[in-house]
Amino acid sequence: MHKYLPHTEKDIRDMLDVIGADSVDELFSSIPKSLLIDGYENLPSVFSDDDLTRHMRALSEKNKELVCFRGAGSYDHYTPSVVKKLIERQEFLTSYTPYQPEVAQGTLQYIFEFQSMVCELTGMDVSNASMYDGATATAEAMFMAHAITRRKRVLISGTVHPKTIDTVRTYAKNRGIEVIVIAPDNGQTDLEGVKEASKDAMALIVSSPNYYGIIEDLEGYADILHDAGALLIMNAEAQSLALHKHRPNTVPISPVATCSHPGLPMSSKAVPIWGISPRRTDT
Repeated sequence: MHKYLPHTEKDIRDMLDVIGADSVDELFSSIPKSLLIDGYENLPSVFSDDDLTRHMRALSEKNKELVCFRGAGSYDHYTPSVVKKLIERQEFLTSYTPYQPEVAQGTLQYIFEFQSMVCELTGMDVSNASMYDGATATAEAMFMAHAITRRKRVLISGTVHPKTIDTVRTYAKNRGIEVIVIAPDNGQTDLEGVKEASKDAMALIVSSPNYYGIIEDLEGYADILHDAGALLIMNAEAQSLALHKHRPNTVPISPVATCSHPGLPMSSKAVPIWGISPRRTDT
């Protein structure tokens, strides 16, 4: 059975009748004619499979491969070739949402594998699977800290992605939570700024690698937060955790870590996978 079946002429006619249109062209009548393509004379004729492969390879060779130092939460890294093969296996191509476990074993399996790997990378006790994106995961982590501490102030480093800061502010507004942005010090979270603002704070939100692509040195932050009765939320790039000195589990009062990009290539459009991985705590 084909994955994608084209509409028949009858299908198209029936749909046009329902919406009251005479033709498919009528659906696009609002587009100025100056923007429409009149024919495809410049397109080459049909290629054989081999010729098309050679043509596409020749086009790809015109690209110039560069190393990306953009940072901003998206990083170019190695993706094992086995990843694509694994996700093509039929047992993992079951329903997106496992409402019926008997027909969604593939989904249940890769959710289990995802959660297990996140726990290994973060060193935390449990993991969810998963949040929509990094910004909303960070905001939900703030709500967890609020539930644990019952405090109304949260600190967030100015080295966190600006869009994440905006999202945290949006979530905090209707909960009556005050968001304090700690100005960065030379591209990293300012330890003194955290110390001055930590009183009555529920948590500090940091990102590593941060918005500037710098791996944060978190030495001393745990002690400051512990003395203030606050928690630490680390917004981390998942694969980098294998190399971090300061993984979430090395901070004894960290309630949550948000992670992204487990084996996914860098993309300008695709949303990375994010999750929350908390630690059991008596705080």
